[in-house]
Amino acid sequence: MLSEIEVAKELLKINAIKLQPDAPFTWASGLKSPIYCDNRMTLSHHSLRSGIKETIAEKAAALWSYDKVAGVATAGIAHGALIADHQELPFIYVRSSAKKHGARNQIEGEYNAGDKCLVIEDLISTGGSSIEAVEVLRSEGIEVVGVAAIFTYELEKAQANFEKASCPFFTISNYTALIQAAAEMGTLTDSQVHSLSEWRKNPQAWSDKNC
Repeated sequence: MLSEIEVAKELLKINAIKLQPDAPFTWASGLKSPIYCDNRMTLSHHSLRSGIKETIAEKAAALWSYDKVAGVATAGIAHGALIADHQELPFIYVRSSAKKHGARNQIEGEYNAGDKCLVIEDLISTGGSSIEAVEVLRSEGIEVVGVAAIFTYELEKAQANFEKASCPFFTISNYTALIQAAAEMGTLTDSQVHSLSEWRKNPQAWSDKNC
């Protein structure tokens, strides 16, 4: 099982996570951010891919009892399928919206009301897409035991959103571990560490300051 720091270091090594406090990224929302995360990069690295699969599976199995795994489209699909295969469980996935043709499904795969489901996401920022998927599953009578993801920015809004939805969640690495990992790897100056810490406290204020 991988530790939070080990996961963070591997994500940095393969550029699944990039830190640029001095040259911010622009998110789709328009927000300026010192961090960019693309966990789909992990799928190209067998050792890390396997470590993520095994770590999430072991932690989830220790916390909850479930009979199905669901991935959140699109980035959660591959990891969800890997975890379902590892645990020899059925797999389904949830689209962001229903198809506009054919059966017009929003949930793909076989399921029944009363199923107990683990939801897999790749990244938790505000938790919005994860909770939307949870609500879609619940609307079909599926019991969601919890959400598991690779990484979280640890934003207060995410914690509040999951609490409001009465949905537990965990990640196998996080922003705090990432900053520690980057510092140990010698990739950040003290001022950059401070800047990254300030971003997590108030992303909007940090963005406004760094426009």
